[in-house]
Amino acid sequence: MMLIGRSGCGKTTLVQAVNNCRKAYTKTQALEFHANMIDTPGEYIENRLFYKALIVTSAECDIIALVQACTDRDCVFPPCFADIFPKPVIGIISKVDSKSDDVTDTIRCLKTAGAKAVYVTSSYTGEGIEALKKILE
Repeated sequence: MMLIGRSGCGKTTLVQAVNNCRKAYTKTQALEFHANMIDTPGEYIENRLFYKALIVTSAECDIIALVQACTDRDCVFPPCFADIFPKPVIGIISKVDSKSDDVTDTIRCLKTAGAKAVYVTSSYTGEGIEALKKILE
């Protein structure tokens, strides 16, 4: 699974939670390949010049995951963004432990970008992590 999302949206922490690793924040500077996930730098979605790198890297995975923090009011993904990938695309809402409001706008963002299914997660409480592990099996 390749994780795509804005800097600070929780991609690296999500990788650590899914793989039962100690949580330690590090800024992802380049593509990071793990046993079952590819962690991409946030700059790859924030700068359209890097879209090509995302497309090429997607060949190495079975699933694309668009990650959007529920605390982020701005949707980083353009409409129909998922159409550039020849793979299934899911949405992951991160940081749900940080916000008590509903996630309707975040779901709308991910669905508009082309995510077929949306998973609500918290890397700290564990919410939704087991569902992601099942996808990776």
